[in-house]
Amino acid sequence: MKRDRGREGIYFDYAATTPVHPEVIRAMEPYLSEIFGNPSSPHSFGQEAKAAVEEARAKVAQLIGAREEEVIFTSGGTEANNLALYGVAYALRQRGNHIITSSIEHHSVLEACNFLEELGLEVTYLPVDGYGLLDPEDVRKAITPRTVLISIMHANNEVGTIEPIREVASIAKEYDVYLHTDAVQTVGHIPVNVNDLGVDLMSISAHKLYGPKGVGALYVRKGLMFTPFVRGGGQEKGRRAGTENVSSIVGFGRACELALQDLEGEMKRLTALRDGLIRGLLERIKGIHLNGHPTERLPGNVNVRIDSVEAETLLLNLDLEGIAVSTGSACSSGDLEPSHVLLAMGCSPEEALSALRLSLGRWTTQEEIDRFLEVLPPLVQRLRAMRSL
Repeated sequence: MKRDRGREGIYFDYAATTPVHPEVIRAMEPYLSEIFGNPSSPHSFGQEAKAAVEEARAKVAQLIGAREEEVIFTSGGTEANNLALYGVAYALRQRGNHIITSSIEHHSVLEACNFLEELGLEVTYLPVDGYGLLDPEDVRKAITPRTVLISIMHANNEVGTIEPIREVASIAKEYDVYLHTDAVQTVGHIPVNVNDLGVDLMSISAHKLYGPKGVGALYVRKGLMFTPFVRGGGQEKGRRAGTENVSSIVGFGRACELALQDLEGEMKRLTALRDGLIRGLLERIKGIHLNGHPTERLPGNVNVRIDSVEAETLLLNLDLEGIAVSTGSACSSGDLEPSHVLLAMGCSPEEALSALRLSLGRWTTQEEIDRFLEVLPPLVQRLRAMRSL
């Protein structure tokens, strides 16, 4: 399909956000104009909107192997993560006050955990190895009689390492502890089934899979003890108040439908592009190192650190060449601090500041990869020469 994203240039930052698929836009358009009712209204205008929301809910549920009633629509992945942590922590406050997570989680999980610590809960932050991989046995060792929730991301948003969620789920089940996973980077990109993974809660974001920004979902397994923290009306069956963002929810559903249609094919295509890009970088540039697991990683993720080059300077120079890349998470790219993920993996602050993230997607082509491999080596050489002066 021809790329339609409104401007020229090479976009290698799909992990930050994806362009909205043209078919998603078409699906959304009627709900921005003629179908405008409030889903909570009993008249035909409202019921038409409600039917669209429920149809979208079914499409999201189908993509992840869940029941429709187990999907709660949110404003995005950040709210879904917060809702999972606060909802379980409060619901089970009489049973325990201990949460286990990893040191490389997205900031929306880490900051929520920090806040819960301020409220008196205990949080254990587990280490990872040099690939960014969690050891499930560390989870087992960290569980106490007061543990109520484990929250481990499915795949890391910076280095792309896919975590052993099935193994963690088996341990969580053994100790009767709920397991939440942040699957924002995996849903729609690799096969994700909540029953196969064995998770109790899972966060998803539409704009990471060619849907609109401002909408996401939290999967909550049926029967799980859970307390909502956004209160008001009775929307989402009392689990998340606020009038539903109908047009975006419809777009989210269509994006999930499209992802399911060619999941395996797109995964294979991106994996081939990714591996070719990694080979090309390692062959053309001396002093370059791959971050993250070499094989257990997202199909479109390439994260490298380049000796004697500051990634921020490289990013700006690449942007002048019309190539968009990232130095890490889009949520923290403006603070010029070393990546907490790379530091947790054992990198020095200087190494962490030399890391570049390239994330490929639906409209990435081999020609774009070739162009990047032409531009980057001489640019690295020039920046190194300037630094040596």
